Amino acid sequence: MNTTYLNYALEIERVGSISQAAQNLYMAQPNLSKAIRELEKELGFTIFKRTAKGVRPTEAGTEFLYHARQIMEQVSAVERISQRIGTDKLKYKISIPRGSYIVDGFTSFLSELELEKGMEVTINETNALGTISNVADRGYNLGIIRYQMLDETHYLTMLKNNHLTYETIWEFEYVLVMSKNHPLANKETITPEDLSEYTKITHGDIELPHVRRINHEAEMTPRNVIYVYERGSQFDLLTNVPTTYMWVSPIPQKLLDKLQLVQRICRAEDNLYKDVMIFREDYHITEHDRLFQKKIYESKVDVSMTGM
Repeated sequence: MNTTYLNYALEIERVGSISQAAQNLYMAQPNLSKAIRELEKELGFTIFKRTAKGVRPTEAGTEFLYHARQIMEQVSAVERISQRIGTDKLKYKISIPRGSYIVDGFTSFLSELELEKGMEVTINETNALGTISNVADRGYNLGIIRYQMLDETHYLTMLKNNHLTYETIWEFEYVLVMSKNHPLANKETITPEDLSEYTKITHGDIELPHVRRINHEAEMTPRNVIYVYERGSQFDLLTNVPTTYMWVSPIPQKLLDKLQLVQRICRAEDNLYKDVMIFREDYHITEHDRLFQKKIYESKVDVSMTGM
């Protein structure tokens, strides 16, 4: 039995939607539906039934998903043992949100690793649900998730249900980032109403259940929106299209200077966010984990001291 299909089924169970699961797994919905049909054919029973509120496991499906979860937990445990003991080569997997200060800390972490024995490092920039799945079921050492403080209870419950624990990294307000040539770049006080005639850039996979965005009527429905899925394209757009802007966590000054960008405070309702580092409850924190944590905290402190 293909363990990838087990992960597919577990993701559908968690979000209660095939379309949402497909989005979280970065695959087309028809391909996910086909995979589940193939799995059901192999098993000889139906795993999910459709309801008015989405998809729900059948009685047999509930029992199957329980055992599938146990299997994937054991697979992850074996992978972690292999990473620690199986070779002298460092194998390290990190899952993070698209935050420049986090990438800056990760880069500093990599610069201090000893390379004589070799290394194989994976960094996956994704949304909070993707990171929770990566750490809970896919053998990632650590993850960092970002959520709006209004949704903290929802996410902490999700962590508990997935046998994950966490450490707070930072509570912060989103800021605006834009070109130095943006018409608002030199405005002393920017309000959400000021943004209505400009083009908003946002990540295309952040519209998840229970996740609220910055809550201001004038900013909730901008006339022009560009959806992106990686930081490189967002910076190209911000630098080269001076009428664009983006809500982000504070960015290191050296990156702003390099890209000819500025960041500005804009007071909006419900604009408090938190980044937390997550790992499995049974995970043993390693020397490399502590180094990674140290570099992330150093980057956070450096960015928090950057003037707007």
